[in-house]
Amino acid sequence: MTFKEKPYLIMTPGPTQLHPEVLGALSQFETNPDLDLDFLEVYKGLCHRISVKMNASGPTIILAGEGILGLEAACASLIEPGDRVLTISNGIFGRGFDDFSTMYGGASVLYEGDLRRGLDPDKLEAFIAENGPFKVATVVQCETPSGITNDLEAVGKILNRHGILSIVDAVSSFGGERLEVDAWGLDVVLSGSQKVLSAPAGLSTVTLSERAVKAIKDRKTKVASYYANLSIWLDFYERKSFPYTQPVQMLMAFDMAVDRLEPRASIEQHRVYAAAVRETFRKTGFELYALDHESNTVTSVLLPVGIDFKTLFSKMKENHGVLIGGGFNFLENKIFRIGHMGENLAAEKLAVTLDALQACFEDLGVKTYKGRYSEVFLTLLNETRFL
Repeated sequence: MTFKEKPYLIMTPGPTQLHPEVLGALSQFETNPDLDLDFLEVYKGLCHRISVKMNASGPTIILAGEGILGLEAACASLIEPGDRVLTISNGIFGRGFDDFSTMYGGASVLYEGDLRRGLDPDKLEAFIAENGPFKVATVVQCETPSGITNDLEAVGKILNRHGILSIVDAVSSFGGERLEVDAWGLDVVLSGSQKVLSAPAGLSTVTLSERAVKAIKDRKTKVASYYANLSIWLDFYERKSFPYTQPVQMLMAFDMAVDRLEPRASIEQHRVYAAAVRETFRKTGFELYALDHESNTVTSVLLPVGIDFKTLFSKMKENHGVLIGGGFNFLENKIFRIGHMGENLAAEKLAVTLDALQACFEDLGVKTYKGRYSEVFLTLLNETRFL
């Protein structure tokens, strides 16, 4: 079997399916980005459009590397040895920021909330008052493994009251959740190409506030990296030169994907589909991992007792050609995940996925519902008039 003979329906929480126009853009343009100043203008314009769609007045940088590069670059560029860093966590990715903070010399202090609920703003502020001051805080908007979206507006306002620079992971939320960078006082907001935007994996976006730019410029020590050093990008346009060769075809596909995103409509559509998916699982006898603050882009569902995820994944893939996500770290073999984001956000694709899940569970001896999962989903979705 080759991939061409059997394309999969990719219903994971990223990477997601690609729209044909995005795939086509990969083969429509060639140039030498180190010499072609017209391409530099294309890159600059793309960065500006991302800032606009994040409701940010500051600059955006697009880095040639998967979303994790943006997270590391933010920590590398803002954190200096000895800086006190507040690592705000209620999940795997939130806690993961601790590794980057300490890697670049930060004195990380962990605030850990309930792993099945959104962050509690009052408890967070009390923790800061007792344990501060901090120079930088890291936080995740959407905890993709657990399907929880944190109240970033509330968190941003708290951090601003305490004069703390914020580094925000919005990789799986940008385009599917509200994001008001300026209004919420956010300083560094990170996203990626392969989630809601449904472009090929391999690009990170870094959107900076004026405060963040100043903090990078005013560093007392050199950034202990070249590739993850944001300062080398701050004057690239004035110099008319990229710090390193850019992946032209990837950027042109990303350009097409960004053009296709209309944030307000996209966020509402994600909200509606997510609600229908969650209610479908509830009505068919499953338990969601998230107890509140559920995500618009991914749903995490507890595996039925006695079901092994690897077996479920294999049956979904081999028998139905559908790829779904699982858990890792403390969620390994405890959940399965459906990504309802970007190009995955289609009634037919989700119905096929739900039917495949039902067939696999019944084959494994799990019968949670007499009717069809897909019929429950389509009925719920039809009630919202989004079919």
